[in-house]
Amino acid sequence: MRIVISEFISLDGVVQAPGGPEEDTDGGFAHGGWSHVFFDPETVGGAFADAISKADALLFGRRTWQTMAGAWPERAGDPFADQMNAIRKYVVTGTLGKEELTWENTTRIPGEKAVAGVRELRENEGGDLLVMGSPTLVRTLLGEGLVDELRLMIMPVVLGGGKTIFPPDGEQRTLELVSSVTTGKGVHVCTYRPVAGA
Repeated sequence: MRIVISEFISLDGVVQAPGGPEEDTDGGFAHGGWSHVFFDPETVGGAFADAISKADALLFGRRTWQTMAGAWPERAGDPFADQMNAIRKYVVTGTLGKEELTWENTTRIPGEKAVAGVRELRENEGGDLLVMGSPTLVRTLLGEGLVDELRLMIMPVVLGGGKTIFPPDGEQRTLELVSSVTTGKGVHVCTYRPVAGA
């Protein structure tokens, strides 16, 4: 399986709480919901729908999984919600027990076995393993060289601080721009893939 990262991201690299004010206030983050003003159903929504359509499973960190698990099951009956609820899901967590994984088709990957567990999933045949949000997990995956594609919806806003997906390890990573489209609201929807050996 390919590991594909899909993120709403600001010009200064912030991915924290794009969906709502209470989504993630860690560090005093006060801009929750910042992506809404830039969202357009056709291009940004289409990129999101395309990523989901190619996914065989979703991979989350604990916090993002809890946010999604609290939202999607109650939207059952909507075709997109039904797809989100039915797809296989994996959550990397050191705190949630199996009995707490109430969102259907969710499997736990123990936090201490995160890299080995994801590596094993990546070796399986099939479609994409899609990661949305989950900045801590994404930083780990990028640091371990386990990301096959980055789909970034780069929004024309500077947030001045917040969670990022990029490892602060001083290592250079070269990417190839595979596709790019710009919306009328100034969002760059870009797909990148790591350059082997670079």
